[in-house]
Amino acid sequence: MCWFVLKKKHSVVEVLLSRITKVEECDARDDDSSSAADSTIILCYNILIHMKQANSRRFFLKTSSVLAAFAMIPRTAKAFYEEVKNFFVPNKEVLPLTVSINKKKYSIKADTRTTLLDLLREDLHLTGTKKGCDHGQCGACTVHVNGERVLSCLTLAAMVPGKEVTTIEGLANGDKLHPMQQAFIECDGFQCGYCTPGQIMSAVACVNEGHTGSVAEIKEFMSGNLCRCGAYNGIVQSIQKVAP
Repeated sequence: MCWFVLKKKHSVVEVLLSRITKVEECDARDDDSSSAADSTIILCYNILIHMKQANSRRFFLKTSSVLAAFAMIPRTAKAFYEEVKNFFVPNKEVLPLTVSINKKKYSIKADTRTTLLDLLREDLHLTGTKKGCDHGQCGACTVHVNGERVLSCLTLAAMVPGKEVTTIEGLANGDKLHPMQQAFIECDGFQCGYCTPGQIMSAVACVNEGHTGSVAEIKEFMSGNLCRCGAYNGIVQSIQKVAP
């Protein structure tokens, strides 16, 4: 292929240059049709010139053949990618949901695969619930569902219609903090604060569940919430202060 091009006095370099000129014309008129393939050709052209100077003619011809293949890549590479993605990846199934968050009703449409955590943060913009590991390991995403603590990153949003969800935003009574929130402040139960919403939600559940008989018991039933700052002593003291 490359030899035929050279025989007709149209080298691969000239072919690439013509493609580069088209890319520049597209950029000049801000054409969205320019693709990542053309950027690759520009880079390959620079490599081609370097190899032509540093290597043998045979190696240059072999490399030119490979680079000529890049010139055959469709300009609609992005469209091609979308076609491939649509072929292999199934379309999203959207489900209408009516959920009760912090005693307020929300009617939204969400992907059936959406987690409760993403629903809260991305759709309802209740960003108090934090995304830590997103694998149910750190506890930063802890919320209450019907009064019981759950990991929202492992809970599908489609599972909560008909149930009452409480997040950190729903603990306070107006401007009056929940006793556990106040205790965390007074006992220095946090440092950076990223894990604090999940810690407080678990701490409230720990008290409600009656697991506050001893320091060891508190630590056991709070073990699902990690604090990388190491504020565990303050967290335990906060729970003891609120516990009856």
